Amino acid sequence: MMFARLHRLPRPRRLPRPPRALVRGVVQGGALVAAAALAACASPSSHFYTLGGADAPAAAAAAARTAPAPAWLIEVAPVNVPPQVSRNQLVVQSGPTQVQLLEQERWASLPGDEIRRALSTDLTQQLGTLDAFGTARSDNTPVYRIAMNVQRFESWPGSHALIDAVWSVRAVRGNAVMTCRSLVSEPVSSGYDALVDGHRRALAAVSAQIASAVRAMAASGVGVAGTSTGKAPAVVVPPCPAAAGMNAEMSTGSGA
Repeated sequence: MMFARLHRLPRPRRLPRPPRALVRGVVQGGALVAAAALAACASPSSHFYTLGGADAPAAAAAAARTAPAPAWLIEVAPVNVPPQVSRNQLVVQSGPTQVQLLEQERWASLPGDEIRRALSTDLTQQLGTLDAFGTARSDNTPVYRIAMNVQRFESWPGSHALIDAVWSVRAVRGNAVMTCRSLVSEPVSSGYDALVDGHRRALAAVSAQIASAVRAMAASGVGVAGTSTGKAPAVVVPPCPAAAGMNAEMSTGSGA
């Protein structure tokens, strides 16, 4: 009987193991590449803007804390703005009939809230009084309610920021009311920071006009408590204050 001789196959050679440092470097390099790919796919970060001004200096804040109660108060009502700009994204004009919605450029809160907060801060500082909207108050303290309806809130990058608003100052005790209109346009340079700053300056100009109206109403005796008979003294509502040195329009005052 004959047997075939089987040949043993050669054993494969074992490749040398790579150094640990090399393996660690490859893993870390892969992680960095993956992180870079995720960063490239991520959305760009958003920028948030506010119309509120800088905080008052410490000395002024301390003086305000120790100041006596004001002779009269104000109430700044919620502000109405056009529906097309009542959103968190900045809405900018790209033409007379075209606008752009900027997803990465946003207001810190809705524009109506931003305007009301800035208006309240400006007026309380200028008039040295308190905004008592939504808070309890004495029935014997005159209160002047401020309402604003913004009809145009236009943002033209590199050109101007425009606020066109109808506002009123009404004595809560009585029916006397002053209704005025302000149209303010502020030139701006390029960039969204400059655009928001233009709106801040425009709103400050409107605030100065409203402050003058409140002072005129208070000086004329509108909203002052009546006599023992419960009848308020006869007063004449003053006209809307002039917009000196500003691109603004004012209508005449009116009273009931």
